[in-house]
Formats: sequence, structure tokens, C-alpha cells
Amino acid sequence: MSTPYGSDRRPGPEGEQEQPIRFTDRRRIDPLTGEVRTPEEGGAQQGAPAPGATPRPQPEPEIELDDPRIADLEKQLEERTNDLQRVQAEYANYRRRVDRDREATLVSAKVSFVSDLLTVLDDIARAEQHGDLTGPFKSVADKIAGVVAGLGLESFGEDGELFDPSLHEAVQHEPAEAPGPTVTVLTAVLRQGYKIADRVLRPAMVTVADRPDTAPDDPAATAEHTSES
Repeated sequence: MSTPYGSDRRPGPEGEQEQPIRFTDRRRIDPLTGEVRTPEEGGAQQGAPAPGATPRPQPEPEIELDDPRIADLEKQLEERTNDLQRVQAEYANYRRRVDRDREATLVSAKVSFVSDLLTVLDDIARAEQHGDLTGPFKSVADKIAGVVAGLGLESFGEDGELFDPSLHEAVQHEPAEAPGPTVTVLTAVLRQGYKIADRVLRPAMVTVADRPDTAPDDPAATAEHTSES
């Protein structure tokens, strides 16, 4: 190898053979192992690799299958996996709870708004029954009905429906005259009932009567019921 000043080998006196240049590594930290050298090792080491030289690859330590460190690592991996699964389950429950609370808050806001319009809807229904829902008044009524329908408002209570105490408020009851099993049905709806989703804003005010409990597809029972009516 040559240097800026010529060859790295210098001729000896009187034609002696050239002597290679040698280095003494006096570094206190071993560049290969990273360990601190003793003064004897640092001063006595001859022929150490020059700075920038490529270190020789060191053989990897062999790990036995029955090494207790492997069992410890497997235990730590199992614990971390269980922790991640628990955190994922908690986050999923949190998301479901937040969605449920958001939906409940939205329904409560709709109920609060629409409840103030129930008396207006009653006035519109009475005007329609008396034939006064015409002209601009009908146009306004249709727009109000469209708004409340868009908020999820549903009306219930029709003649002939089965009586449900959670939906209907009975103000008059006519018992059945014939013996045997009976069912209670609506005979008249005095005031319409309303609900949003599964929340009842107002029960329907109705009159009810007991009727014989007969199957709808029984022709004889249907003919008998029709003749009695």
C-alpha cells in the first residue's frame, strides 16, 4: 500500500529488507467487545487492527432448548398478549357504551321537541275530522307532519286493535255477554297515542270491549261475529 509520500515500506540501511509498519493499540475500550481493557492488555497488544478496519464476525452464542430464559420469555409474551386482549375488549365496551349514550341523548332531544307539538297535532286532527283542514292551513299542517315524521314520531291506536295497557289508556270498558274466553279490543280512539323509537310520548285514550277469543281464520266464528254485530 502506498501513501502520499510513497510506499508504506521503508528500506533499511545498506540494502536491508523493508520492515512493515506496526501499530500499538493503546485504546482503553476494546472496539470489538466494548469492554474496558486492563493497562497490561492495552499496552502490550501488538498488531491490533487499525481504526476503520472491518472486525471479524463473532460466532453467535448457542441457546439450548431447555434454557430457563426461553421459558421466561414465553411467559412474558403470554402476559403481554393477555394485556393487549384485555385492553381491546375494554375499548370495544367503551365504544358500545358511547354509542348507546349518544343514541339515548339524541332520542331524548327528539322527545323533548316533539312533546311540545302534540297539542298542535291534536288540533290538526280535529280540524281534519271536521273538514276544516283546507287551503294554506292544510299546507302548514302537511309540513308539520313531515317534520315530526322525519324525527321518528309514530302514531298508534286504531279500532279493532288488541288492548295493551302499556300503550292504551281505557276510559270505558264493555264486558262480554257470552261466556268463554274473551279478548279485549279497542272500540273507539278518543285521543291518538304517539311514540318515538321504543319510548311512548303519550298513551292512546280509548274505549274497549271484551270479545269472544276466536281464531281469525275460523269462517263460522267470523260469520257469527258479523251477524251479532
